[in-house]
Amino acid sequence: MRLCLYQPEIPQNTGTILRMAACFGVGVDIIEPCGFVVSDRKLRRAGMDYMDKVDFKIYESWQAYLDTKPGRLILLDTSATTKHTDYAYHPNDILVMGQESSGVPESVKKEVSDLVYIPMQEGFRSLNVAISSAIVLGEALRQNNFKA
Repeated sequence: MRLCLYQPEIPQNTGTILRMAACFGVGVDIIEPCGFVVSDRKLRRAGMDYMDKVDFKIYESWQAYLDTKPGRLILLDTSATTKHTDYAYHPNDILVMGQESSGVPESVKKEVSDLVYIPMQEGFRSLNVAISSAIVLGEALRQNNFKA
């Protein structure tokens, strides 16, 4: 199982996700361009001493990533109709998170296998991308007996 960050904009979120991924033994794919330099001090600070313990790869574009994708792409998206808890995850799935400000373009949505959402109280738009990835990754790992 892997996480995919589509053109992340906030280094602290990315660092937090990388730290979480290291703790759970999950890889992370980062699709450029990013809103920061990957060696950014804020990214390193959020990732702390876990940065060298996580398997993360950087891809120059969405197309370059699609050319090498190793599993189903599951997009976390507020427009989805399937709750993240109602979805059956496979061990080789890739959970895709969009940009903090705008999600992903329609061209990316067309390339994913499925979309899932996290149910929230009515009137709320979305959660932080690091929190969202933790919630859905936790469910996906639970369904697979915590084997990444």
